[in-house]
Amino acid sequence: MNKIKQFFEPSLHLSWWADWFVIILGCVILASGFVFFINPYNIVPGGIYGLSIVIHNLLPSLQIGTISYAFEIPLLILSLLLLGKSMGVRTIVAALITPLIMNGISLLAYPSADALAALDPSQILGGNLNLSNHIMLTTIIGGTMIGIGAGLVARNRATGGGTDIVAMIMQKYLHIRFSKSILIVDALVVLSGFIIIGIGIGGKGMSSDCYLSFYSLIAIYISSRVLSLVINGFKNEKIIFVIGAKRMEKLRDYILTDLDRSATCIKSSGLYSGKEKDMLFLVVKEKEVTRVKQMIKEAEPDSFVVITDAYDTYGEGFRDLPNTREITPE
Repeated sequence: MNKIKQFFEPSLHLSWWADWFVIILGCVILASGFVFFINPYNIVPGGIYGLSIVIHNLLPSLQIGTISYAFEIPLLILSLLLLGKSMGVRTIVAALITPLIMNGISLLAYPSADALAALDPSQILGGNLNLSNHIMLTTIIGGTMIGIGAGLVARNRATGGGTDIVAMIMQKYLHIRFSKSILIVDALVVLSGFIIIGIGIGGKGMSSDCYLSFYSLIAIYISSRVLSLVINGFKNEKIIFVIGAKRMEKLRDYILTDLDRSATCIKSSGLYSGKEKDMLFLVVKEKEVTRVKQMIKEAEPDSFVVITDAYDTYGEGFRDLPNTREITPE
């Protein structure tokens, strides 16, 4: 009955299609970031795809997307056995179509099978996107695209599978925090890249490729920061504590009337003086801080003021509290 209702209600139906469009768009951006800016330069930004890049150096005839299936499918099966239905259909679809998209873009980007096997950056798009002399730039662009793609997928209650599944299993059975589990898995992947690509077990011998591990760490950092930004948006709220004389009428009127906000008044007293005071607790946008400070100086020049960042702000006038299925990076 609910499915029938969803089909005939236009708003729900459009929302369903919009969610899937954004998930697929995220997968395309993620795959493009790897194909054009990460894979050709042997940068290993952790995760299943990073491990696939490492293995590609041992088995160049296999595409990176194809190699990733050797990990994604067993991990998805393992997650269903150990984590139940917590993965969801969206995660399964995202995990399965991303390698397929990656393979498809790779076939279009390289002119021949030999160029694809070698991941020759000088032949990507006819040589028009060769960043071999700009490794830092390609690391930044690649890490940013990975973060944007993964963030769009995560905003629609899905993940890319892979190491996320490993981290969830470690969290459940080894009681290691999810963020720390991801760090451990990514560190092992980067280490494998250093050994096989950098030191030369892959057959290239010791070369400047050993420095690629440092670029890999930069790519991991950039992608994680962009991922968090895409999911949570710009969080620029500030908390202001104002401790002053009782009532602070002028400041209260300014907050209620000019700022069109509310605040919380907390009765307090000085630890040393024992005098009763009022403390106003106020959350404002960053752009409003200067105006509030000016007003405090004018209305309550003798007050004690503390201003600090607000990591998350929920409630009227800000964001809604997240639901149980919403993904939030730690």
